[in-house]
Amino acid sequence: MILVLKNCALKNITREIILELIHKNENVLVSTHSRLSLPIIERIYKKMLANLKIPPIKVSENFICDGHHRYVASILANYNLDRISWVSPSSTIIIDWDKVSFDDSDWDTTEEIGFHNRQDAAYNNLPVEEIVALLK
Repeated sequence: MILVLKNCALKNITREIILELIHKNENVLVSTHSRLSLPIIERIYKKMLANLKIPPIKVSENFICDGHHRYVASILANYNLDRISWVSPSSTIIIDWDKVSFDDSDWDTTEEIGFHNRQDAAYNNLPVEEIVALLK
């Protein structure tokens, strides 16, 4: 995956780049997921670079309850992502970012990608074709 990071040269998005940016972030949120999908992060990242409005993530104290892929994409894109307070279950397990694996496989099916694109188009009052075009 080749993407342009804001204020940077063309780079491959890798686990190492993600972890480097997370470690440089002073107010980093804590992960509760042990695995994330790089293709999902890439799609969200592209939408953020296009300044699309992205739904907020759910946060309890300093850890992510919902929105890990959006959170990582926001760090890559230097995007101001809104957060809403959430109550997490007591069984929530904190995962150190250094222990999170970043999977090269896409966890979303073609139908799920289409669903997310339609949601984002509606959320931004845009035709879905514009969303699809910016992902190419």
